Amino acid sequence: MTGGAALRPLTMFSRPRIVRHEIADPRWTLPDLTIAVLADLHVCLPWTPLSAVERIVTATNALRPDLILIPGDFIADRNLPARSVPAAEIVAALAPLEAPLGVAAVLGNHDWWDCRLSRRTGFARNSVAEALAASAIRLLPNAAVRLDHGPGFWLVGIDSQRALRRLGHPGLHDPGAAFAEVPAGAPAILMAHEPDYFAEADARAFLQISGHTHGGQVNLARWRPLTPSAYRSRYAWGHIREGGRHLIVSGGIGYSGIPLRVFQPPEITLVSLRRGG
Repeated sequence: MTGGAALRPLTMFSRPRIVRHEIADPRWTLPDLTIAVLADLHVCLPWTPLSAVERIVTATNALRPDLILIPGDFIADRNLPARSVPAAEIVAALAPLEAPLGVAAVLGNHDWWDCRLSRRTGFARNSVAEALAASAIRLLPNAAVRLDHGPGFWLVGIDSQRALRRLGHPGLHDPGAAFAEVPAGAPAILMAHEPDYFAEADARAFLQISGHTHGGQVNLARWRPLTPSAYRSRYAWGHIREGGRHLIVSGGIGYSGIPLRVFQPPEITLVSLRRGG
């Protein structure tokens, strides 16, 4: 289900619409939960400047979500014709985000590969991670936190699966470490930058929330030929159900490669989770 502004065929600046997804499942026995998702900001000039981030923060807070998730790619693709913005300034612009259960994030592939500090230190340090550490936004790098919502649930984060693929690295994600503290059978929501982990059929998470794909950035009657996924359009965008599990893939806010979207405008994603049949 979608809401907000009418679909624009071509989009070159980040003026996100609100896209809503409702998940009704009898296995969710906790109180209703709303999650706002801000994926793939790729903050840069002129395409997604800090002024746009400030407007996005205001619009997100106006939705009054219970929880806000930022599933990676804060910084710009260095191949984009644009001027990058320092991670510290991006995180400062996101600081006014507020929700009863807080704001949490994971890193995306561009946060690693396109971070000058990471490349300079052999990926031992990361400017986005360091900026988040000095903020109220909780970074979950292969880690989990229990959130007090009704009887409580676990929010789990895994690091990027594609961060260092150009170096032949299998990925920085470590699901074993991420779920280590989560009791067997406990309700859990997984935040993973790339949606492809969903194919692993890990039943420990009732719901996975991802970004990365930008909805393919080009959507031609649901054919999304530019989707950066091993599974092509299977996990390109929206609400996917497989094996009794749920995946939400946000179309995100910014741009990668070229500063253009065709029938796939930027979005703030709002997920409503409730018990249902």
